Amino acid sequence: MKKLLAVAVALFVGAALTVAGTANAGGRTKVKPTIVFVHGAFADASGFGDSISSLQKQGYTVLAPPNPLRSLSGDAASIRTFLGTVPGPIVLVGHSYGGAVITNAASGNPNVKALVYIAAYALDEGESVAAANQLGGGHTDIEANLDFRPYPGAPPLAQSPTGYDLDAYIKQSSFRALFAADVPPAEAAVMAAAQRPGTLITLGEPSGVPAWKTIPSWYLVARNDKTIPPEAERAMAARAKAHTIELATSHAAMVSHPQAVTSLVLSAVRATG
Repeated sequence: MKKLLAVAVALFVGAALTVAGTANAGGRTKVKPTIVFVHGAFADASGFGDSISSLQKQGYTVLAPPNPLRSLSGDAASIRTFLGTVPGPIVLVGHSYGGAVITNAASGNPNVKALVYIAAYALDEGESVAAANQLGGGHTDIEANLDFRPYPGAPPLAQSPTGYDLDAYIKQSSFRALFAADVPPAEAAVMAAAQRPGTLITLGEPSGVPAWKTIPSWYLVARNDKTIPPEAERAMAARAKAHTIELATSHAAMVSHPQAVTSLVLSAVRATG
C-alpha cells in the first residue's frame, strides 16, 4: 500500500510540474503565464489570430474569450469571471474598447501580472470612452460614421435617437479608412462585414478603479489611428506609466503588425515573469 501511495504521489507531483512549467538550471520551476486577449468593438478575437498562433508555437497557453459589448460594467464582470477560472499567472491584452474592459476586469485579481494595451482605452476612474477620446486634443470621426440597429431587450437611453440603447457599427463604406487603413482591401472588407457591434451605453459609462494603477502596463500607440486619436493614446499610456512603443499603423495594429504585437506581449512576459 505504501508503495502504491508513493507512486501515486510521484505521478501527481510530476503532472503538477508539467502543468506549471519546466525547471530551469537553478532547479526552480519557471511558470509560463497564460496570455488572454480581449477584443474591442467592431471586431472579434480573430484579429489576434497571427499573434495567437505565434505564441502557441512558443508553448504558451492562449485564450481569447468573447467580449459581450453590452456595457462596460457588464463586460468587465464577464471577463473578470472568465479570468477567475484561469490558474497561475496571466498576461492580459486588450485592443481598443477591450482596453477599457481589462482596465476594470483585472482589478483585484492577483494572477494578472501585466496589462498590454494595443491602441486601447486605458481609462481612469470615472472616465468614459467618449471622454477619453478628447485627451491630448486629438480628433476622431468615428461617431459620425456609425450605423445604428436595435437589439432585443435594449434598456432606455436618453442620448439615443430612439430613446433606447442601440448597437453601433462602423459604416462599411468608412470601415477601412477609420479602422484598418493598412490592412489589404479585401481583408478589410471582410472585417467590415463581420463586425461585432458595441452598444451606445459602452461609450458613456464611467470606468471603475483602473487596474493599471497597481499592475505594470505596456502600450502600443497606433500613430495613424483614425478610431482613437493617437494623441489620446499617448496621454493614456503616459498616465498609466506604461512601457510604450509607437508604430505607423492603423487602429487594427494586431492585424497589420502581428509581430510587433507579439513582441510587446513577450516583453511584458519577460518583465513580469
